[in-house]
Amino acid sequence: MRRRCAIIKAMEFNVSKIRRDFPALDQTMRGGGKLVYFDNAATAQKPRSVVDAVSNFYLRDNANIHRSAHELSDRATIAYERARNRVLEFANAPDGFTAVFTRGTTEALNIVAQAWGQENLKSGDEILLTEMEHHANIVPWQIAAQKTGAKIAVAKILPDGSLDMDDLKRKVSERTKIVSVAHASNVLGTVNDIAEISKIAKSVGAKFSVDAAQSSPHMLDDVSKFGCDFLSMSSHKCFGPTGCGALIARRELLDSMPPYQSGGDMIENVAWSGTTFRPSPERFEAGTPNIAGAIGFGAAIDYMMSIDREGAHAHERKLLDRMAARLSEIGGVRIFGNAAGKVPVVSFDCIGIHPNDISVMLDASGIAIRTGHHCAEPLMGSLGVEGLARASLAFYNTVEEVDFFADTLERAVKLLS
Repeated sequence: MRRRCAIIKAMEFNVSKIRRDFPALDQTMRGGGKLVYFDNAATAQKPRSVVDAVSNFYLRDNANIHRSAHELSDRATIAYERARNRVLEFANAPDGFTAVFTRGTTEALNIVAQAWGQENLKSGDEILLTEMEHHANIVPWQIAAQKTGAKIAVAKILPDGSLDMDDLKRKVSERTKIVSVAHASNVLGTVNDIAEISKIAKSVGAKFSVDAAQSSPHMLDDVSKFGCDFLSMSSHKCFGPTGCGALIARRELLDSMPPYQSGGDMIENVAWSGTTFRPSPERFEAGTPNIAGAIGFGAAIDYMMSIDREGAHAHERKLLDRMAARLSEIGGVRIFGNAAGKVPVVSFDCIGIHPNDISVMLDASGIAIRTGHHCAEPLMGSLGVEGLARASLAFYNTVEEVDFFADTLERAVKLLS
């Protein structure tokens, strides 16, 4: 019954109307073909409303925020703080949480690893990660471990790309002080059971951090149900501007952490004898922030909240199922990551063909995908490959695009084999 409802929802979803909101999708590429944009896990295209919000800020409201009595500053401040509230609403963050604007998920995770990790970890403590993590959720913890003497433990994945929950449970102990995991893998598409992992982390008193970079574009995040202490997300993957993101966290926890950077706006009082800092979120927003980026982020959330979310989910599921089925019919193509309920990411290789060669052939037909290690080198090692090709979908993609991609890929494999 649930699958039947999803099929009906997918049929009702008006993708043609959605596509008209994204000007970049309507263009002819250098090879003469229409753009087929399948690189959404790297960055998503922007609806006109987001472009207009950023443009209107610079055309009408451009001013620095906070601490000014003039009208432009008031308008800029109101728009900036409204965007903060929209981020919290989008993630369904409960009372007691706030959102710190950052340059993206990477900076948000670095704040957690540096401001919380380096302050609270000590020799003998453990940080628990998983094999599927992006470098942004590995390297900051490696630096924190080097500086504090803590150790990193890594939970393994199963052959289908899902997280080995039994292994994770075995590796949680009284030494575990923080568990930091991706909600969804940028390579495998696997969606982790965040609520269950939270319970496991909390059973030993560990803090819990979620990398939501790949789940938030598909509107899967719900902080009120996750039980997490920190959640990091990016604007540009959610159809907003680049250079902006958010760290959603417990305000009390943020207020206990030292500043990540220092300068203007994050201070309460400055004297030669010492400085006191403002409470969060301002404590972690030193200097002039990316005001236009935050306003654009808010506009992107407005757009995402305005569409048929169930229909978008069902449409993406239809696209993912179609792509997996079509690629499985092509000889020599291997798909990596087949866990149930994954986000619409398909990573694959073609036996005997370098992923870059595949990408070049597809680009000649206007198809944009990504190749390489996808900032997940440890995962590549676990999978036994140096790199993969990745096609990642969004709700504005179409079945016709999936079929064109599969047909073009099949021809490329025959030519390059």
